[in-house]
Amino acid sequence: MKSFGTFGPVFPDKNYVVSRHDERIDFIYRVKQGRYIVLFAPRQTGKTTFFRNAIAALEKENTDYLPIQLNFEGYADIDTHTFYHSLGKELCKQIKHIIQKRIDMPINEITDLLNSVNITNQVSMREFFEELGELTEDFHFVIIIDEFDGIPPDALRGFLHSLRQIYLSHLEHRCPYSVGIVGVKNITQLNYDRSISPFNIQDEFKLTNFTLEQVQELYAQYTDEVGQEIDTSVIEAIHKHTAGQPFLINRFGQILTEEINIPKSEIVQMHHFNVAYKQLLKESNTNISHLAGNLRKNPRLERFLMGIALNGENRRFNLDNEIISELATYGIITQDENGLCAVHNPIYHQLLIQFFQPVLQERPSQR
Repeated sequence: MKSFGTFGPVFPDKNYVVSRHDERIDFIYRVKQGRYIVLFAPRQTGKTTFFRNAIAALEKENTDYLPIQLNFEGYADIDTHTFYHSLGKELCKQIKHIIQKRIDMPINEITDLLNSVNITNQVSMREFFEELGELTEDFHFVIIIDEFDGIPPDALRGFLHSLRQIYLSHLEHRCPYSVGIVGVKNITQLNYDRSISPFNIQDEFKLTNFTLEQVQELYAQYTDEVGQEIDTSVIEAIHKHTAGQPFLINRFGQILTEEINIPKSEIVQMHHFNVAYKQLLKESNTNISHLAGNLRKNPRLERFLMGIALNGENRRFNLDNEIISELATYGIITQDENGLCAVHNPIYHQLLIQFFQPVLQERPSQR
């Protein structure tokens, strides 16, 4: 039986998964146009799952597209030479895996290139891609880089500069043909010269929270498989209190279907939702937990967030503001319809009230 996934990527054969059909079509269209794509969003928003599923759909639709999925997590503290050496090994490993499954590619020539290549910097990386492109003119390599903000700071400028040179080369023979970078920090938060980037930050790919219809789709998968109905009011309440945040949506499903022992013959009702809601508020949340340590070390961050969450202060949402940028990175605040800072969802708002309660209680005694 499938389950609601809350740890890392979710898999259609094991988990209930929102299809994100429209977003997937948009992404595949951009890849086919040879675009270099940017997606930055907080943790727990389903980025990795989306790109993996979109790439699988692209492969199934058109075998001329050859995906390579990289992950820069863990690279931040290594030197530039080690970064490129590791990147080169990973590229070669994945390309070897790709060509093993193909009979329509010059396997021997590609293998010779992979065995002789030595990527040590951005120049040798670009030269490698140029040679690979010459051998694979009828195919399009697509590279998706997860946790892109883990790239060593000293490597960032040269890496982007080389990608820009590739991006400006002849479209039909470009290798990689399309690149997607995925991360937590917005590209405007990374310290680099924007004139050398191939990524148009005005054309950032948006992966929004789940709509009510998508939440209904997700829970309908459970009902279809198990037979247990979930009252419409429960699904609407879940969406309202989470604002469609993917992790929270799935965590609600996990609690309701696995942890509070509702007989499968019963319809899941609002009193069940209330039990799940109270349980969720008692749990540790990754985004809130990551933020908590920084709040304790940064009084300015604490005061700013308290002003928004507790005092209803109006602050213009501007990612050039260091504090706003950090809170948005954690997924704690977002931009509302008036362009102001707002706590991301009602559950986070309640968690923040709980978090700040000891601070509020201490203050009178300190006067």
